[in-house]
Amino acid sequence: MSKPIFSKILIANRGEIACRIMRSCRRLGIKTVAVYSEADANGLHVREADEAILIGPAPSAQSYLRIDRIMEAVRKTGAEAVHPGFGFLSENAHFAAALKEAKVTFVGPDTHSVAAMGDKIESKKLAKQAGVASVPGYLGAIKDTDEAVKIAREIGYPVMIKASAGGGGKGMRIAFDDREAREGFVSASNEARSAFGDDRVFIEKFVEVPRHIEIQVLGDKHGNIVYLGERECSIQRRHQKVVEEAPSPFLDEATRKAMGEQAVRLAKEVKYHSAGTVEFIVDKNRNFYFLEMNTRLQVEHPVTELITGIDIVEWMIRVAAGEKLGFAQKDVKLKGWAMESRVYAEDPTRGFLPSIGRLARLRWPEDVPGVRIDTGVYEGAEISMYYDPMIAKLCTHGATRDEAIARMQQALDGVTIRGIAHNVPFLNSVMANDRFREGTISTAFIAQEYKDGFKADQIDEGGRLRLLAVACLLEGRKREREKGAKAGLGKRVVTVLGSLYSVEVMPLERGYVVAYDGYRIPVESGWRPGDLAFKGLVGGEPYTVQVQPAVEGWTLSHGGVVTRVTVRTERMAELAALMPIKRPPDTSKQLLSPMPGLVVSIAVKEGEDIQAGQVLVTIDAMKMENILRAVGDGRIKKIHAKAGDSLSVDQVIMEFA
Repeated sequence: MSKPIFSKILIANRGEIACRIMRSCRRLGIKTVAVYSEADANGLHVREADEAILIGPAPSAQSYLRIDRIMEAVRKTGAEAVHPGFGFLSENAHFAAALKEAKVTFVGPDTHSVAAMGDKIESKKLAKQAGVASVPGYLGAIKDTDEAVKIAREIGYPVMIKASAGGGGKGMRIAFDDREAREGFVSASNEARSAFGDDRVFIEKFVEVPRHIEIQVLGDKHGNIVYLGERECSIQRRHQKVVEEAPSPFLDEATRKAMGEQAVRLAKEVKYHSAGTVEFIVDKNRNFYFLEMNTRLQVEHPVTELITGIDIVEWMIRVAAGEKLGFAQKDVKLKGWAMESRVYAEDPTRGFLPSIGRLARLRWPEDVPGVRIDTGVYEGAEISMYYDPMIAKLCTHGATRDEAIARMQQALDGVTIRGIAHNVPFLNSVMANDRFREGTISTAFIAQEYKDGFKADQIDEGGRLRLLAVACLLEGRKREREKGAKAGLGKRVVTVLGSLYSVEVMPLERGYVVAYDGYRIPVESGWRPGDLAFKGLVGGEPYTVQVQPAVEGWTLSHGGVVTRVTVRTERMAELAALMPIKRPPDTSKQLLSPMPGLVVSIAVKEGEDIQAGQVLVTIDAMKMENILRAVGDGRIKKIHAKAGDSLSVDQVIMEFA
C-alpha cells in the first residue's frame, strides 16, 4: 500500500461537515483530528476521529473561531494539514496565513485567493475588473446606520445588506425602507461579528424575482481549473438555502457554458486552486449577475458529487498535496439529477423557529434507492442553541428530476425524528408543490407559496382516506395485542383533520380492509405496536407513515401532513362530541419567547409607554438575531428577563398593563 499523501489532517469544524471530511480522509488512508467545544464533547465528529482536542467553551467566538486554539491543537497533534470545512475560519485569510507560517498545509486556496475572494467586497471589485457582470451596489465597508440609509437611498430600495465575511444566510437582511435599513445594518453587523469575527457589511441592489444559481469550480496548483456544472439553490428562507438541486431546471446549455466560463475566468484572475463556488443571481431572461465567490466547500456540494461522480473533498486534499487534477473540462459529464434537503431542528408550523433538545429517536430510510445522508448527529445526541440547527443533509439521485423528487418524497416519509421539532413535513410539502415540480421557482418561493406559514394539513380526500386506513390497521393491531386474536373492528367512526368518517373494518390475511361510502381500501403491513413507522401497502400501493401514539388515537405524518387520527366506536364518538373544548390560557398581556435563545438586549423599561411595531427585545438563536416587536400600543408592566439570559420556548419575557 502506498504512503498516504498526508499522515494526519486536523478538521477545524464540527458536525456533519467534519464527519463528511473524515470519510474522504479514511478512503485516502489519512488519520483525522477533531477539535470540539465543551458543547460538542459527545459530538459524532469527536467519536469518529482518530484524535480529538478540546478548544474552548460553547460559543463559537470562544472556540471554533479562535485561531490561536486551533493552531495549538495543530501543534499538539502534529497534524500536517488542516481542512476548515465551511463557515467558521474557512474563509479567514489570517487563519490561512498562520498555517502557512507554521508550515502546515491549508486544504483550500492560498492566502491571496482567500483574501481576494473570501472578502465579499473585494471579490466584487475583482469580478468587475475581470469583466464579470455584477449586481449594482456600494462596495465599501459602511461605518454606521446613517451611512447605510444614505447609500440605500442612492442605490434605490429594495436593497440587500450583507456581511463582507458572510455566508450561510448569516449577516444578511433585505431592506425596503429607511427603518429596515437601519435595523438591518445593526442586526447584520452583530450577526457577522458573532459568526465570523468581522462586522463589516456592504449594500447592493436586491434583484426581485431572482433565481440563485451557483457554479462549482475546482482547480489545482498547476493552473488547471474546471467547472463542475451548476446547482440551483433558490428554495430559501431568511436567505438560507433549504433545498438544492443539480443541475438547474432553468438553465439551457448555452447559459450553463457561459456561467461556467465566467466562473473559471474569475478563478484564474486570482490564481485559484482547490474547490470554490461562484454564486450568481439569474433573472427571468437568464441574465446572470455575480454575487460572490465562496473560497471553501459548500454545504450543498453532495448534489454536484452525485451528478458528476467526483469526490470534491478528496480532490481538495489531493490538490493541497500538490497533485494535478485527474480530469479536464471535457471529461466532466452531468449524469442524472440530484436533490438535497436540509433537515433542520426547527418548527415550520411556528415560523421555522429553532428547536433544541435531545434526539430521542433518529432513523434514516434504508429501503429507498439513490439516497445519501450526511449527518453529524446520532440518536441520543443533543441539539444545541449555539450552532446551526442542521440535523442532516438528505440527498437523492435519479435518472431524471422527477425520479429524484419521487425518491426524496419516499426518503422523507422514511425519516423518523423524535424529541425535537423538525422540518421534514415542510420539506415533503415542497417536493409535492406543483410549482416546485414544474421548476418555476425563485428565491421568493417559500414566501409566495407559504404566505400564511406552513400548515401541515394540506391534503386531498384520497390522502385522508389512506391515512384513515392506516389508522384502522394500527388500531386493529393494538386490539390484537390486547385480545390475543385477530378480528375485525366492525363499525368505527374515524376523525381525520376534523372530518368524521363512518367506516367498517374487516380482517385480511396481512391486514384489514376498510369500507367507506362504496370504497374498499385494503391496508397491509407487518406493523406492530411500538414500531416507529408504518411500512406497507394501502390500496395496493407502497406507503410509509411515521407513527406516534396519542391520546385517543395516533399522530400520523406522511407527505408533508401531520395530523392526529382517532378511531372510535360509534358510542364513543357520540360521547366525544359532547365533551367541552378546553380553552387555551390568555397570554395577550404577555410577551413570550417564541424560541430558545439568548437575550441580546431589552429595548424598553418597566412603566414605559409603547407603540405598535416598537422593538421590545432582541434574541439570538442558532447564530441568528430575532427582533420581537409590540403588536399594539400599551405600557410595560413588568420585565422578567435581562441581557444575557437564556430563554426557553414560551418563557415570559415581559408583561403589559
